Amino acid sequence: MATYKEAGVNIEEGYKAVSQMKNHVEKTHNDCVLNNLGSFAGLYHLKNYKNPVLVSGTDGVGTKLKIAFEMKVYDTVGIDCVAMCVNDILCHGAQPLFFLDYMACGKLDADAATDIVKGISEGCLQSNCALTGGETAEMPGFYKSGEYDIAGFCVGAVEKEEIIDGSSIKEGDVLIGIESSGVHSNGFSLVRKLITDLNQEFNGKTIGEVLLIPTKIYVRNVLEVMKQFDIKGMAHITGGGFYENIPRMFKDDFTAVIEKESFDKPEIFKYLMELGVEEDHMYNTFNMGIGFVLCVNKEDSNGIIELLQKLGDKAFEIGHVEVGGKKVCLK
Repeated sequence: MATYKEAGVNIEEGYKAVSQMKNHVEKTHNDCVLNNLGSFAGLYHLKNYKNPVLVSGTDGVGTKLKIAFEMKVYDTVGIDCVAMCVNDILCHGAQPLFFLDYMACGKLDADAATDIVKGISEGCLQSNCALTGGETAEMPGFYKSGEYDIAGFCVGAVEKEEIIDGSSIKEGDVLIGIESSGVHSNGFSLVRKLITDLNQEFNGKTIGEVLLIPTKIYVRNVLEVMKQFDIKGMAHITGGGFYENIPRMFKDDFTAVIEKESFDKPEIFKYLMELGVEEDHMYNTFNMGIGFVLCVNKEDSNGIIELLQKLGDKAFEIGHVEVGGKKVCLK
């Protein structure tokens, strides 16, 4: 008699995975979450807003997952998955409310899947976001055994009158960059082409460990800054680096003038340049040490940088806004 297990799908391993994940999921729940893991859908009660606008975003981890597979480390890429989504919706001033994940694999390993969800739970805790559900799909013959794909979807909310959309940005405004934790979650197809030995020593760690440092989540500290200062625009520096992402905060034609020597560059980016990547291409691919950018009034710059430093983030005044172009100019 033919069975699902003989076709490559182990239902019992799926039950085990859900059982092991449950504790990590429920850690993220607050009194807005109205049901537990196992329902057909997550129920979330939207509270404490007068005129809310829902803000949504979805993303994945990309080929950084290949590094995780080779290193057999699975509990950091879940943080990456959350970060890529919550940092994006933060750009419009939204507080992340709830998150759902999608995980697909060729052969389910309950322990590896649980580690991934543990990381997703940690990312949700860092961003005060509830993990309300997800999907784990075992797809033999479609994915290689031992490999996973992960994507996430986040919904947040912001009062309509507090939406940040770049409409108040003007010439002379200042750009503040908040440090990244490393390469974050983009550009890894190029990284993997250049770095083939993940066990080589790099600044006291293996380079694989350095590459797996999870994407920094900016939600808590930036929302705190928003309570005290007027933030006019924000950009999450992901795929496309400085050139693509910073102009996305502009509603009108402005140029972001960036002073390249105004902020620290992590050693990993210097190493990638030594391996042959031209500087201009680096800024068009990677975050170069700046994972999130704020556009603010010049007179607020020092106060915002001081506040971010008190909250534990290193921040720099990295440039300013000029009229024309809707582009980035590096100096």
